[in-house]
Amino acid sequence: MTDAVVAVSRDMIRKGSRSFAAAATLFDPATRASAYLLYAWCRHCDDEIDGQDLGHAPAPGAEPFDPSPAARAARLEALRRQTLSALAGEPQTHEVFVALQRVAREHRIPARHALELLAGFEMDVNERRYETLDETLLYCYRVAGVVGVMMARIMGVRDPAVLLRAADLGIAFQLTNIARDVIDDARNDRCYLPAQWLREAGIPAAELADPARRPAVAAVVGRLLDEADRYYASSAEGLRALPFRSAWAIATALGVYRDIGRVVRARGAGAWDRRAVVSTPRKLWLAAAGGARALWASTVERQASGEPRAADLWVTPDLAAED
Repeated sequence: MTDAVVAVSRDMIRKGSRSFAAAATLFDPATRASAYLLYAWCRHCDDEIDGQDLGHAPAPGAEPFDPSPAARAARLEALRRQTLSALAGEPQTHEVFVALQRVAREHRIPARHALELLAGFEMDVNERRYETLDETLLYCYRVAGVVGVMMARIMGVRDPAVLLRAADLGIAFQLTNIARDVIDDARNDRCYLPAQWLREAGIPAAELADPARRPAVAAVVGRLLDEADRYYASSAEGLRALPFRSAWAIATALGVYRDIGRVVRARGAGAWDRRAVVSTPRKLWLAAAGGARALWASTVERQASGEPRAADLWVTPDLAAED
């Protein structure tokens, strides 16, 4: 698929996420095109909810964004109707819904996965607060874990046990995002850290962005990154089930995102003075390391039984019915 819809989708990922765009180049051409299509729909939905342009601030002169709960709820409902229409095979005119329709049909992605992502955005629209780690993990699954599941289906995975590992990777990514963006989120009156953890650390939610609270916030974020590491480790066990090039792309993305968490952790209370990023030379090194990891997984590890998934990791029953 090298037509206009794929081209538009490719441009969206290149402008919206340089890290994921770089990792996607490691896929074989067909898988890469499907990844672009899925990303385009996910990115569009996220932008519609948050009033962004490919994850960034809108360009000057863009149509004003109405951030009221009612307006955001209306946009979410429109996204839900358009998504259901696309998944039902009805004709589409917007490129991102054409993209979703194609990728869902080709890879038999169940409609419930796309709707799960929208349910995650609904949690943002409703300004949900998270009391426990499990509640935070539910959010992480909905906005990122289920994307991992859909990506795994694009790579040919149907085994629910392997799809769980893909969900683990998405959850780890989102936990890392929360850790990196916790202060920016707090300034926008959003908090994804478990309220129980904040109380234990003596941090009033209203003071999360207060510079005087940074050492305590860093300690809570350290706990969150510990959790992320458990999900990264679990997800790596799924590499053996993937074709080599897919395993290479995923191992590289895993390495880059895990490294963002490493940067946040290493900076301590200064983690939010500037955005945590991974340098280009480091990304290249991680891509090489990802290739070696993928080669090992697709040869040696494929012949052996893997480590069982830890029983205390969060799990959704949604994957039990996979075909």
